Amino acid sequence: METTKKNAQPTFSDRGALSSSHFPRPTSHVPRPSSFVLRPSSLVLLLLLSCTLFAQGTKEQAKPKPTTRILFVFDASQSMYGQWQSDTKFNIAVRLFSGILDSLRTQPNLELALRVYGHQKHYPPQDCNDTRLEVPFGKDNVTRMKHVLKTISPNGTTPIAYALSQATKDFPPCDNCRNIVILITDGIEECGGDPCAVSLELQKKGIVLKPFIIGIGKNFKDQFECVGTYFDASNETQFRNALNIIISRSLNPTTAQVNLLDAYGKPTETNVNMTFYDHLSGMIKYNFIHSFNNKGFPDTLDIDPLMTYDIVVHTIPPVHIDTVKLTSGKHNVIGVDAPQGYLAFKATGNSTLKYLPCIIRKHGVYETITVQQFDQTEKYLTGSYDVEILCLPRIIVKDVEIQQSHTTTVEMPLPGIAVIQKPTNGYGSIYQEDKNKLVWLYNLRDNQQQQETLYLQPGNYRVVFRSKYSNQSSYTVEKSLRVEPGQTVNLKL
Repeated sequence: METTKKNAQPTFSDRGALSSSHFPRPTSHVPRPSSFVLRPSSLVLLLLLSCTLFAQGTKEQAKPKPTTRILFVFDASQSMYGQWQSDTKFNIAVRLFSGILDSLRTQPNLELALRVYGHQKHYPPQDCNDTRLEVPFGKDNVTRMKHVLKTISPNGTTPIAYALSQATKDFPPCDNCRNIVILITDGIEECGGDPCAVSLELQKKGIVLKPFIIGIGKNFKDQFECVGTYFDASNETQFRNALNIIISRSLNPTTAQVNLLDAYGKPTETNVNMTFYDHLSGMIKYNFIHSFNNKGFPDTLDIDPLMTYDIVVHTIPPVHIDTVKLTSGKHNVIGVDAPQGYLAFKATGNSTLKYLPCIIRKHGVYETITVQQFDQTEKYLTGSYDVEILCLPRIIVKDVEIQQSHTTTVEMPLPGIAVIQKPTNGYGSIYQEDKNKLVWLYNLRDNQQQQETLYLQPGNYRVVFRSKYSNQSSYTVEKSLRVEPGQTVNLKL
């Protein structure tokens, strides 16, 4: 549907506006070589090449799935020798962990690495730098990781913060990777470091996602809740379950759809870009232009479930939703209120007026939302807007209502065109004659431009001009002109 808001009594602004000469028009002139012969064989080759390029250009390519890189940070401090149910904590942890590793051997798009701490130096004395990347990231390195765990012994202290800080060196640069840290420990920080601060810094820099922590033998939730997602393993069964849940959350596919809701709560809006930001770091993670699938439903997106997102839907004006959390391994539906309608402009008796910008603002708010060209139809969130048409004088139309799926048309009187021809460079202005007063509208350019073309509303105007090469005010020239709707008037100074 379409509604028209006529501007029978426009509000005129006494400020200047941009001329149409500021908006370059396309040219149809293309120089040709003086002689050019296209042979039949060349024509065939050209057609084949064009078809090949067209096919390559139109073929859609799906983005490759990211590689998941999991760094296991394993506690081999002296306390891991402690008895825990059927064996020592270290032996049980190694046995259960090795079983998980075996299940990951054939997992696609997965790389693993192993960092250990507390295994190189005996305690006492305390060595707070006792950590090393034992197995760097790579494919098919499960056997090597299992071998390392069988050959080391718990010896030293627990430098958790330092071990986590070294993770920055463990992840090689990668443009399409998601980095995960899984910390397995039976104790808390013993070297005065701050694991919470280190973890937060790693996440803010986008180096790793929010870490997972498994606490063995005792509940350390209060100490590790600020570090990442904590799992308590008070017994062997809980440890095994925690490992399975973490791996499932890290690897199982998670999907989402964004429902852009109209004024009636229906997901009918589409074809707008959506930017997903990491809530913690502020980094851009995804851009998706919303679409419907072949069944008419919002398209399904593959999104990392281990992040919390801030989403910006780039409607005009944009819609923001913050702190969006997804459930791993499930299909998530994100609803966003984004009801929209259309805004168009029309000049009385003429629908082809071009090169005339219009400022769009929220009603009662001076901040500019966008600048829309007169011959353009644009989509906006439903609501009330103020419009300023940059003709001369400017026309201000307030409280323009945009309704769901409707086209609201702002109609203005058909302007005329004034072509001002200057004999030379100089200084001058255009004024609107308002009874016995002159209202300034526009300053003529004092550069090499000898002709300026302006949209002027119907009415009486006066141009005042002096050449820059004249050093006496008495050489000032003034001329009046009458502008009629849809007419072009030429004025020579």
